[in-house]
Amino acid sequence: MNDLGKARATWLEVGEESAAQRIDNFLLRRLKGVPKSHVYRVLRSGEVRVNSGRVKPDYRLQAGDRVRVPPVRMSAARKQSPRPLELPVVFEDSALLVVDKPSGTAVHGGSGVSYGVIESLRAARPEAKLLELAHRLDRDTSGLLVIAKQRGALVELHRMLREGEVEKVYLAVVKGLPERKEFEVRAALHRHVTAKGERRVSVKEGGLPAVTRVRVLERCGHFSLVRLRLLSGRTHQIRVHLAHAGHPILGDAKYGDFALNRALAAKQVRRALLHAARIAFAHPATGARLSLEARLPEDMARFLAQHFPGCSIR
Repeated sequence: MNDLGKARATWLEVGEESAAQRIDNFLLRRLKGVPKSHVYRVLRSGEVRVNSGRVKPDYRLQAGDRVRVPPVRMSAARKQSPRPLELPVVFEDSALLVVDKPSGTAVHGGSGVSYGVIESLRAARPEAKLLELAHRLDRDTSGLLVIAKQRGALVELHRMLREGEVEKVYLAVVKGLPERKEFEVRAALHRHVTAKGERRVSVKEGGLPAVTRVRVLERCGHFSLVRLRLLSGRTHQIRVHLAHAGHPILGDAKYGDFALNRALAAKQVRRALLHAARIAFAHPATGARLSLEARLPEDMARFLAQHFPGCSIR
């Protein structure tokens, strides 16, 4: 009997980041090294199940779906092992690990990325019994990322995130000069997939409710530095809300001002200038209040020094 005869199927729970994705694409991104023909074969045979039922390859996943993935043989030629990655640790104890993620690093594999922060951390810490993302950051976004080291801590963090008990504060540089120093963007967000298969989020009536609180810290020339407080946690929320308000984030390749981005590229702005600067919550195991901060990365600090000479944030 080969090794597949002993292997067991695994069950994956679909997070919000995979909602609206086709089941075939979901599997292709997770079963790296498995021929596409084999992925479609296990779908047609019913070996893949969603919520215990058979689905067609074009089924669109919903957050909370449970996907049964059968054991499959990986192609040794295409399988890439993640490289161990040591990131700046902001906080760590037996239940939690909080790191300062650099821009340009994905938090997990998928969407053309073989592996990300979580896979690399597991490779660097093979002795860890559990390392799971408590939340996510976009690839371009730098800053604080929370990883659970215990199942109970992960469950409690997810509950706190759902119920708005986690304070998440971001800094961003945006186009334009908002008239008000403080305001809220309240606009429902809808996730969809483009004709090219790319996931996008747009403001749409009937979408998921979302609220972003904005405070202008500095204005200079044609740009503003803003502090953002998430009052809900939707995919791409900050980026879409700011674009909807007429103040897209500089360098945002999906929702930004593309002509402005091209001009800024000459000034070394090569990514969305968005930074997860602060996170605060009750420790899921002890209840003690945690308030953690990450300094601005070098590229954002340099941009502020050039365009906001009097700014005290560095």
